[in-house]
Parts: sequence; structure tokens; C-alpha cells
Amino acid sequence: MIELLRNDPLLLLFVVAAIGYLVGRIEIHGIGLGVAAVLFVGIVIGGLDPELKLPDLVYELGLVLFVYTVGLSSGPGFFASFRHKGLYNLLFVLSILALAFGLALLIRWLFQLTPALTAGIFAGSLTNTPALATTLDYIRANAAPDVRTAMLNEPVIGYSVTYPMGVIAMILALSLFRRFFSSRQAAGMATPESPSNFDPHLYNRTIRITRPLATTGSIQELMAQYQWNIVFGRLRHDGHLQVVTPQTRFAMGDLVTVVGASVDLEQVTTDLGEVSQEQLNLDRSELDFRRIFVSNSQLAGKRVRDLNLSKQYGAIITRVRRGDVEFLVQGDTVLELGDRVRVLTRRENLKQVGEFFGDSYRALSEIDVVTLGLGLALGLLVGLVPIPLPGGVTLTLGIAGGPLLVALVLGALGRTGSLVWSMPYSANQVLRQMGLVFFLAGVGTRSGYAFFSTLMTGGWNGGLAIFIAGLLITTVIALATLTAGYFILKLPLDILTGALAGIQTQPAVLGFALAQTDNDQPNVGYASVYPMALIGKILFAQFLMLLLR
Repeated sequence: MIELLRNDPLLLLFVVAAIGYLVGRIEIHGIGLGVAAVLFVGIVIGGLDPELKLPDLVYELGLVLFVYTVGLSSGPGFFASFRHKGLYNLLFVLSILALAFGLALLIRWLFQLTPALTAGIFAGSLTNTPALATTLDYIRANAAPDVRTAMLNEPVIGYSVTYPMGVIAMILALSLFRRFFSSRQAAGMATPESPSNFDPHLYNRTIRITRPLATTGSIQELMAQYQWNIVFGRLRHDGHLQVVTPQTRFAMGDLVTVVGASVDLEQVTTDLGEVSQEQLNLDRSELDFRRIFVSNSQLAGKRVRDLNLSKQYGAIITRVRRGDVEFLVQGDTVLELGDRVRVLTRRENLKQVGEFFGDSYRALSEIDVVTLGLGLALGLLVGLVPIPLPGGVTLTLGIAGGPLLVALVLGALGRTGSLVWSMPYSANQVLRQMGLVFFLAGVGTRSGYAFFSTLMTGGWNGGLAIFIAGLLITTVIALATLTAGYFILKLPLDILTGALAGIQTQPAVLGFALAQTDNDQPNVGYASVYPMALIGKILFAQFLMLLLR
């Protein structure tokens, strides 16, 4: 069997992926590895034979696809958060990496490790391949010829031993942290993310207008004055049903439907009148609604207010479902391909509205290979650009940083003329999952044999010292990131778990974080810190070699 897997890389890839998915479904006390199990299965299988490893292309292709699709979906949220908290993000990342740098220096002194081995431990415990690559480049350029080969092996050994635990320890810390604070929330204790009255679901309510303030202005004026986080739908005035528009004005006795979270519905009910037992949303005789797929590429990247639906079709959008998450629509909500919009209009207009949005599930299953290829090519080119630094050091963003940065920009742009950079949610998820599996299987099989062989070597300066050193760095960084992010920066828990994966520059941790949530918020945290963490680790790895040489 080993001979068969050694001679057939494709068979090896899919065996690791299939077994990894089966293992990932196993849960102990509600905790499972999910897709991250592919990494650990790869390590075990790779440890059986030094030749049982996937080609570099599998690892590289998976990494590029994964970071590019993450960047596309996270671009708008990344730049929105960076505009408000960019300096804080930078200081946060640099503080965490400076702590890791200090720990590496301390460990080097405690265990009497060589500079090259210390740099490899630093890169492996923070699971950063570019940092390892720059360390090797530094050794090739500066080490004496008679010791160069031996020195080149040291960072690889340190990286191979510490990398697996760099993932496992992060996942364990994330899981325990989430479990502990979920328990606090269940016990009724408020958290920075979840106040006691928080309810993520959307509800529909009919309100009877009985308060004079409701008649003092148009809907647009009332919304601006009272900052209601709701959406109005139907209005019955003098026995006739109509769609609520920004120019609509209420009269005493009117019935209006409102969509929003429970706490927001209570507030708007108090301001406008009282709950009516009559449910207007059940009356579909004149006005009706449909959930419609946004498959028309001309609408991708456009704001809802720019669609002019009320004038063209007498229609409004009340909600958008993106993936498994449903949220209210505001005028500046930007549509993406694959969104399912809930549209309210007159029954005779539904067909026209459906044609306007496209409403083609088949179109959403197709990937625009032109924009995908252009975006990936541009990202790879950016990753090759040398960036000179003081002291004669030159770095590149590589196949991880380049595509991610380009994808963040393209995802924020949405479209450039006729080129639509964003892709349907389902297509993005398929490519992302496939890339993550390729990446995890490649990393696992490539480091498996070195991991087990080095770990079993005897002596305080052998595998045991390296293992303990890497575990110490990873554990301290995980605890420092989660504690500071949660209690000092007050980051929501879902975003914080993504930020932990971003600081670790580790897709496996991000995959685990996503598996523990029912939304894409970890992607926002990941993309917000990943570029700074990637560059910072490369620089700190170089500083280690310069300082310890």
C-alpha cells in the first residue's frame, strides 16, 4: 500500500482528504477538528515513509486558491474595519509578534539552541512558511560554505517539529476559549460580543400607528431621526395596500409591517404605536414577495439604493440571504452574485423583477475563469515583487501574501468596468474548501516524516527541547491574543477567532474557527490582520538571524 501511494500522488491526496474528513466529523464533548483533521491525517501518513509526500504544486495551488477566495469575500469588511481601526490592528499584531520574538530569544538562551534552529522554531511555532523561506535565504547568502549545508537543515528541523503543534495548540486554545465564554453567555453573563438581550434572528411584526410622532415626517426623516435598525414593508392606508418607500408618510390608524431583530422591533413599536393582531404579511392578494437569486452580473457590486426598484417596479428589498446568514437591507447594502433577496412588490410585477435580478441558479454555479485567472496571476506577480528593507534585506510577499492582498483589493472593488471580480458565494466556498484541503494535505505529508523522526531523537537538544520550545511560544501567543483581543480590544468572539488564525497565518485554524460558527465573521478577523502578521513574521525572523549571528 505504501508503494502504491508513493507512486501515485493523486491517490495519496484523495486518501488523505477522505480519511481526514471522516476523522474531522468525530466530535468529543462537542469539539471536532473539521477540515483541519486533513492536516493531522497527512502528518500520520507522511510519517510512514520519507517518500510519502505530495508534490510542491499541490500545496502551492491549495494555498493560492484558499487565500485568494478568502480575500475576495473579506475585501469589503477588511477595508471598512481598517479605515476605523487600522492603527489599532497594526499595534495589536506588532505587540503579539514582539512577544513571540522575545520568547524565541529567551528559549534560545534556556535551551542553548543555535540561531538557525531558533529561527526555524519561531517560524514553525507561528506556522509561517515565508518566514522559514527567508531564514533559509539568509543562510544561503551569509553562511560560510563549510557549514552552510548543516545550517540549512536546522531551520527545517525546527519548523517541522513545531509546525504541527503550532496548529494543534492554537485549535485547542481557540476551542477552550470559545467553550468557556459560550458557557458564560449561556449562564446569562454579558460578553463583549453578546449582551444579554442579543437575538440574531429577524422577525416580522404588524404595528398600528397610534402615536403622533409617527406622523411628523416621511419614513426617510423618521429613520434618520430615530436610527431604527429595521425595514418597513407593507402599509395599509384607508383599506388599500402599498409598498413603503422613503417618501411614505404615516397617518393615525395605519397598519405597517416591520422586519428586524426582536429588540429593535420592541423599540420601533414603542415609538410608533402598538402591536396589531392582524398580520398584513399573510395578505398576498395585492402585494406578494419572492426570494430571488442575484445572478445578473450587471448588478454585482451595486448598492441597493442605486437599483431604483421603487420607481421601476414599485418594489423594495427587505432582506438578503448570503450563504447561511440573513440580514436587513439598507440603502448602502452592496449586492453580490449568489445573494438571495426577498423582494416585495405587486403580484403582476414579480416576473419582471425576477428577470431584472436574473434568478438563475445555473448561472451561479459557473465560475468566471477570465477574472479568476487574471486575479490569481496578478496576485502571484505581486508576490514576486522584491521589497527592499533597511540593512540590505529584501523580502517578497510570496504565493500567500501576494494573492491575498490583490484579492482584498479586488473584493472591495467588486467590479472594474465589465469585469466582475467577486464570485458567487457557492462557487467561492467550493474553491476555498478545495484549496484548503490541498494545502492541508500537502503540508501534512511533507512534514510528517521529519516530525516523527526528529521528535524521537534523544537528548535535551534533540526533538524534546524543540518540541517544548515551540509549544511554549504557540501557547503563550494564543493566550495573549485571545485575552488581549477579548478583554482589551473588545473584539466580538467570532472575529477574534479569525484574528487568531490571521496572526498565526494559519488556514487550518481559520477552517476550524469557521466550523465553530454559523457565519463568515472569522474571515473578517483573519483578513484584517493576516497581511500585517505575514510581513511582521518575515521581518522578525530576519531580525533573529541578524541579532543572533
